[in-house]
Amino acid sequence: MPLDAIPVVVINASENSSAADSGLSGNAPVLLREIAELAQRLLASDEASAIDLRALPLTPADLDWLREALGQGQVVATLQAEGESTLSETVCPGVWWVTHHNEKGAVASEFIEVTYVPELLKAHPDDVKIGLEHLEMLISDLS
Repeated sequence: MPLDAIPVVVINASENSSAADSGLSGNAPVLLREIAELAQRLLASDEASAIDLRALPLTPADLDWLREALGQGQVVATLQAEGESTLSETVCPGVWWVTHHNEKGAVASEFIEVTYVPELLKAHPDDVKIGLEHLEMLISDLS
């Protein structure tokens, strides 16, 4: 991209509130770069990764900024197991925002997962076996 095609925006500090006033720590844009590196790793080696958002020095404003930057994709899955878990693909396929709630509805953990499909969504072989047994029962009832 030629330099003259890069948009330049001049911000007058006296007319705008500072990042500190907005509650932003400056860590969310850095995290966005890390997510991009993890997506490159996924493509290069099929290595899935996860970032524990609750273990990072992120403010609520940082989390809001990151959620808005990543956007909402087309796939959302909700699981009910000792609280609700929501797995939402962002507008960046392969980047998932995963939130686990406890039985009282409070957020217990929150992750960014960079993977083709989150492990939590994959069927366990024992569950597939149970499903096959059910299918075989349905088929035997047809006779």
